Amino acid sequence: MIKFLDLQQLNLSYQEQFQEKMKLVLDKGWFILGDEVKSFETNFANYCGSRQCIGVGNGLDALVLIFKAYIQLGNLQKGDEVIVPANTYIASVLAILQADLVPVLVEPKLETYNINPDLIEEKITSKTKAILLVHLYGQLCEMDEIIAIGYKHDLLIIEDAAQAHGLIFKGSHTRAFSFYPGKNLGALGDGGAITTNDAELAKVLFSLRNYGSEKKYHNEFVGINSRLDELQAAFLNVKLPNLDADNDKRRSIAKRYLSEIKNDKIVLPTWDFSNNHVFHLFVVRTENRNDLQDYLLKNGIETVIHYPIPPHKQKAFPEWNNLSFPITEKIHDEVLSLPISPIMTDDEVSIVISILNKY
Repeated sequence: MIKFLDLQQLNLSYQEQFQEKMKLVLDKGWFILGDEVKSFETNFANYCGSRQCIGVGNGLDALVLIFKAYIQLGNLQKGDEVIVPANTYIASVLAILQADLVPVLVEPKLETYNINPDLIEEKITSKTKAILLVHLYGQLCEMDEIIAIGYKHDLLIIEDAAQAHGLIFKGSHTRAFSFYPGKNLGALGDGGAITTNDAELAKVLFSLRNYGSEKKYHNEFVGINSRLDELQAAFLNVKLPNLDADNDKRRSIAKRYLSEIKNDKIVLPTWDFSNNHVFHLFVVRTENRNDLQDYLLKNGIETVIHYPIPPHKQKAFPEWNNLSFPITEKIHDEVLSLPISPIMTDDEVSIVISILNKY
C-alpha cells in the first residue's frame, strides 16, 4: 500500500534528535514559553524574512488572533467585512466569524484553485476592510493583482499560509501558519505561528496569546490561552533546516506527475514550474471521483479528498446553504489528492503514474 502520507516514516529519521530535544526540555523543567519557543520564533521569522514570529496553539488561533489584534489596534471593527475564497478550508471562515467579523465569499479560479482577483472588487462594499488570502494546496495567490486592489481600496491583506510553508511570499503582510502534523513543516501535535513586520501588531499578539497579559497577572486585553508548546517548538527547530529540501522533493514529484500522467479523464493542476508552489497537496480533478478513488485504493494507492463539502454547504451555516458558487462546488465535487511527500520513493511515484494512466 502506498499511503497518502506516512507520518510515522516521515518522522522516523528525526527520532534521535527528537529524543535529545525531549530530554533537554525535561531537564530544564521549563515547559511554557521557554527557550525552545523563543528560538523557534527567531528561526522561523528569519526563515520567512519577517521581523517577528509569534508562536501560538494552532493555525486557527493564529488567524483569530490576527483579526482580534487588528480590532484592538483600531484597524478593524466588529461587523467589518472580510473577503475570503469560497473554496477554502472552513478554518479560514471560522476565524473571521470568531473575531465577530463578516466573511464575504469570492469564487476561485478553476485553474489555480486560488481566489480570482477579477471577482474581488465587485464584492467590496463600504464595510469591507480586509482580504484574507489562502495559498491553497501550497500555491501562491496572484499577489500583484490582489495587492493593487488592497492598495486601491485601503484594505488590510492577511495571508492564510497554513499550507504554504517555504513559499516565497510577496509583500510584507501578516501571515498565519499551522504546524499540524501533516503540513510541510509539521509538529508532532498541534501548533501554529504568526509572522509579521508590524512591531505594534506583534506586541498586541504576544499579549493576546497569553491571556492578554505582558506581565503576569496584569491583563491589558481580553486575551486567550494559545501558546506554542515548548516541546513542539523543540521538534520544529529540528525539522525547520530541512524544509527547503523537503519542498524541493515535493516539486520533483509534482514535475513527474505533470509530465508523465497522461489520461484525458484526469485534470492535472496548473503550475509554471517556478518556486510559486510548495505542493502541500497534489490535487487532480475528475468527474467520477469516487470511482477513481476506489480504483486507486484497489490498486494499493491511498488518496484523500480535500475537501468534500465547501463552507457554504456546511450545516453549520444554514444561512448560506442556498447560495450558488458553481466553480467552488465543481472543485469540491471533483478534487482528489494524490500521495506526495518527501519520503516517497521514485518507484512509488512510478507506480502511481502507471496506475493512473491505466484508469
